[in-house]
Amino acid sequence: MGSASPRDHLMKLLEPVVSAEGLDLEDITVTQAGKRRLLRVIVDRDGGVSLDDVADVSLAVSTALDDDDAMGQAAYTLEVSSPGVDRPLTEPRHWRRAAKRLVKAEMKDGTVVEGRILAADESGVDMDVAGTARRLDYVDLTRGRVQVEFRRLDDVDGDEG
Repeated sequence: MGSASPRDHLMKLLEPVVSAEGLDLEDITVTQAGKRRLLRVIVDRDGGVSLDDVADVSLAVSTALDDDDAMGQAAYTLEVSSPGVDRPLTEPRHWRRAAKRLVKAEMKDGTVVEGRILAADESGVDMDVAGTARRLDYVDLTRGRVQVEFRRLDDVDGDEG
């Protein structure tokens, strides 16, 4: 079977299945949940993931798993969902999808920058940091985290008028 881990095998098996549904495969985890295993498949795309998207990709993933026997004969539960707000921003697409959100960015030099994402591309992210536009290149970042806000940016803008 080689040196590939079960997770690596699942990622390789499911990435084209999820991609065919128009989504990105963000992560796969397999954990023990009592007598069963829980296979959690995290998917995302620009514009977000609807419940219909989750249903469609769940069916496609389930079929692929049955055809490959990747999970073996033991019982397991398949859970397909989108990433939560606590997911670290590590890829350019994560930063792009968090546009207009408030984030804390951890820099490789140990500093932390907090600001609102204005835009992101393949080389870095533009943020509004205390009213000043600042460019952060991905090579200087370790990761970012979206900050939970109880008022949306649109709500704040509406209160000023």
